[in-house]
Amino acid sequence: MKQENNTSGNVFLIPTTLGDQAPLHVLPLSVKKIIEEIDYYIVENEKTARRFIKSICPEKQQSQLHIQLLNKHTAPEDIPDFLFPCTEGINIGVISEAGCPGIADPGADVVAIAHEKGITVVPMVGPSSIFLALMASGMNGQSFAFNGYLPIDKSERKQEIRKLEKRSSELQQSQIFIETPYRNEQLLADLSSTLKHDTQICVACDITLSTEFIRTRTAKAWRKNTEILHKRPCIFIIHAR
Repeated sequence: MKQENNTSGNVFLIPTTLGDQAPLHVLPLSVKKIIEEIDYYIVENEKTARRFIKSICPEKQQSQLHIQLLNKHTAPEDIPDFLFPCTEGINIGVISEAGCPGIADPGADVVAIAHEKGITVVPMVGPSSIFLALMASGMNGQSFAFNGYLPIDKSERKQEIRKLEKRSSELQQSQIFIETPYRNEQLLADLSSTLKHDTQICVACDITLSTEFIRTRTAKAWRKNTEILHKRPCIFIIHAR
């Protein structure tokens, strides 16, 4: 999609689904409209991005797509060139693996460079597992922090858990983090055994899917957990009273 009057193209941050479901069940029609119009994309994974584009816009010709990869293997010095089409008045779409680009996602690197170049960035409405989990947790939506992944080493992880609990108590701030899906159950076990009895833990997994599970309980109550979390994408939130 080329802008008229030789103006600079925009960067559209295009949300995707959080799992295998019909895109328009969770995405607004405006996302479909933009994908219909854009042929240039910066994506985290080409295969899944093409599959997503086809699912939401099956009539679009895959051969006309121009795709640049942005992931952990991308050299930082290559990223500015990804935005060259914008200087030609062409719009670009940024698509991550799941949810919203720029939120716990390498898309933030493109956005930062776009601002440096004076390119307009347009965020589009879509599901973010982090924000949906916080909305449903009953915890503090006025003050919260996303902490990414906790340490893998067991002793370091427990030390970090205690530090986050202390921060939550002192600031009355909800602390959000994620884990590799196959370590979910071990992380929950560490949380429930390390945190104080009355510290709240929210576990939100498979958000927006038919298997969605969201529960907030005390650390003491979670010690009796029977929910199977293995290999299910989860968000964890804690809040110390």
